Amino acid sequence: MKQRMETPICDFVREYVEKDPLRLHMPGHKGFGETEAFDLTEVAGADSLYEAAGIIKKSEEYASQLFGAHTFYSTEGSSLCVRAMLALCKQTALQRGVKNPWILAGRNAHKSFLSGAMLLDLEVRWLWPTGADYLSCPVTEQDLEAALSSAEEKPVAVYLTNPDYLGNLPSLAPLANICHKHGVLLAVDNAHGAYLKFLTPSLHPIDQGADLCCDSAHKTLPVLTGGAYLHLAKRHRELASCAKEMLALFGSTSPSYLILQSLDRVNALLSENYREQLADFLALAEKTKCRLQKNGFVFTGQEPLKFTVKTKYYGYTGNEVADFLAKRGIVSEFADPDHLLLMLTPQIGKEGLARLEAALLSLPKREKIHSVPPKLSAPPVRMMPKEAFFAPKVSCPVEEAVGRVLSSVLLSCPPAVPVLVCGEEVTESALAVFRYYGVTRLWVVKES
Repeated sequence: MKQRMETPICDFVREYVEKDPLRLHMPGHKGFGETEAFDLTEVAGADSLYEAAGIIKKSEEYASQLFGAHTFYSTEGSSLCVRAMLALCKQTALQRGVKNPWILAGRNAHKSFLSGAMLLDLEVRWLWPTGADYLSCPVTEQDLEAALSSAEEKPVAVYLTNPDYLGNLPSLAPLANICHKHGVLLAVDNAHGAYLKFLTPSLHPIDQGADLCCDSAHKTLPVLTGGAYLHLAKRHRELASCAKEMLALFGSTSPSYLILQSLDRVNALLSENYREQLADFLALAEKTKCRLQKNGFVFTGQEPLKFTVKTKYYGYTGNEVADFLAKRGIVSEFADPDHLLLMLTPQIGKEGLARLEAALLSLPKREKIHSVPPKLSAPPVRMMPKEAFFAPKVSCPVEEAVGRVLSSVLLSCPPAVPVLVCGEEVTESALAVFRYYGVTRLWVVKES
């Protein structure tokens, strides 16, 4: 039997609560309430997230063992980790004597990447592969090799989202090899794939050669919302020595101890039989998917804990199917005109899968809808993103924005993947995409 991994943060907080002290420290609730009792600040012995030397450091070391990396906690999701990754990339470039570092990125980057690049004055150049749309941006070995070979000055890093929001999961190993051949770091937004480490074999980006990676633990592991990891490959000790400083650059000085306990507690779960639990659940999920496919449902993406349904093949928009499920008490992750996205974990169990299957099979099949989303062409870049973002701006109907410069990327999360980026021109191609997804107004740079 495997030895249970210790939970030093949880143990400390539990012992603190049992002493029933008079709390003359933050937070203001003073521990009154069921959950509030376990919500602390940096009292003596509680350690400090960005200067970790005690129980948090020990817990992060356990997480590092599990993931085979230098692993650091975030209580502000992968958004914090993305910005820290970019800061580490910029620091690497400056230490190499690169005066104007830039990043080569897949176009389907999360808005936290854009804000991080603007805050750090990092230039971004986009990979626009054939067949890209606003949520999925498949990057082939040929695409990447051509982009890096043609660059007069190499980027400091290539930044990819893997898996993407729709669950596409291409192999990263060949892409990592190309990056390293050109002396370029590979940074990966793995927000939706923390569990990939526990597949057999592992599909985690670090195990496929990525240099830097972030995971949103809360998306696919039993962790409270906001719990995330920054991973650095073991070979990058120099980056690891600066990781806390870069996290602190963007992070709150009041991290949630409830989230820290959640990250600490999951170490014990992952070290015991989670791999077996995951394998057993995935086998059930695959059988469920096969039965749904036999009844006419069509899926896309390779990520095993995502059911991404191409609903038009069944005669509905994704939004219609999401509404149908919601009336039956089943809430989807995301829906748009073409897709219904359902995120699974072992926590829903066999009963949850059966409930989902029964609900979908009760939906009458209709004639296939043949409309497809318009494709977005690369738009002209008229201003630097930071310049456009801070420029005077006005709101206007999307039809009146053609030819204007986009100022603000206002979009919902999920999916938080922008159609256009600040500083780009609103083209007829972009207008068609905005209309398709129901965007009616845009913020554009005010004309003088």
